[in-house]
Amino acid sequence: MLESRTLYWPSTTFIGPGAIKDMGQALQSRDFKKALIVTDQVLNEIGIVDKITAVLAENSIDYVVFDQVQPNPTTKNVNDGLAVLKENDCDFILSLGGGSPQDAAKGIGILATNGGDIKDYEGIDQSDNKSLPIVAVNTTAGTASEVTINYVITNEDTHIKMVMVDKNSLAEIAVSDPKLMTAKPADLTAATGMDVLTHAVEAYVSEGAFRLSDKLALESIELVGEALRDAVENGDDLEARSKMAYASYIAGMSFNNAGLGYVHSMAHQLGGMYDLPHGVCNAVLLPHVEEYNSKNTGDKLRNVAQALGKDVEGLSTAEANQAAVEAIKELSSEIGIPAGLKELGVKEEDLAEMAKNALNDVCKGTNPREVDLEATIEIYKKAM
Repeated sequence: MLESRTLYWPSTTFIGPGAIKDMGQALQSRDFKKALIVTDQVLNEIGIVDKITAVLAENSIDYVVFDQVQPNPTTKNVNDGLAVLKENDCDFILSLGGGSPQDAAKGIGILATNGGDIKDYEGIDQSDNKSLPIVAVNTTAGTASEVTINYVITNEDTHIKMVMVDKNSLAEIAVSDPKLMTAKPADLTAATGMDVLTHAVEAYVSEGAFRLSDKLALESIELVGEALRDAVENGDDLEARSKMAYASYIAGMSFNNAGLGYVHSMAHQLGGMYDLPHGVCNAVLLPHVEEYNSKNTGDKLRNVAQALGKDVEGLSTAEANQAAVEAIKELSSEIGIPAGLKELGVKEEDLAEMAKNALNDVCKGTNPREVDLEATIEIYKKAM
């Protein structure tokens, strides 16, 4: 406990059913004039954007909508959004959606105040200036990008996901309203929910873990165990959606300050090469990476197993570790996550190249066990 830490947390968070109504006064108090709404076409088409613009209109705030963000946001998405922001003299960004719009908005916000090319900001704290103010409105219980200092942009030239960890990209206001998450498709709910679990587990076993991050991560794992199946089964279950919203938020706060691990490093390569959903990639890889990590995680995976409902009393550490791996696989299977990478179209001849790139991914830095090329390829093979 005798140590100094820097904690990254949005200055204001509104969370819970109806939270979007609470953000209006906060926007007024900051004297914002015009928003660039960064989102995707689906959210625009199904009327979610209208719910946000209604709040802006009620508070006399002008806006322009940029809805061209792709599921894995690209350098082009960032550059196109920046052009719209400049053309319309927007003084803040309102990101609306899951991780993709949130990440794109961070890239736009950093370029708006720092200039240059988004490729210049890959890595840790590469920007000099705080981004343009971001109000991050979340619509999925998944990436927690709305509350973290991380964002990921796909380099269209190399097909590699660039990971940025930058305190200057942290949103000023975060909004997580489970009412915006209802009626989402079961497969999306499953994928984003497993992303939450991956965040919590990786933060919990991370080299950077500490007492607060552990408490948050374990609580998140318990909430996922309680609520994810119900949220997938019934997309209008507001209680399950609310639990998942909190699980996502506190998992984000945990990994925001403790770091992630090699699941994300490997998943980023799958997303970059095959344009696959990030949450699905995490879900497929998570049990295999944690099985590999288990030699260096002490008794922590015992607690993960217990948080997911497994009886681990009397089990050896090795047995408890295996119980955690099985609990993750069972949850994935029950909510319809593909059993392996082959089902996602991954080709064995691509594994070596992806493994090389994974070793350069910034999330590797806090993984609890050292990895090399051979081990990475073997994990990919087990996940096939």
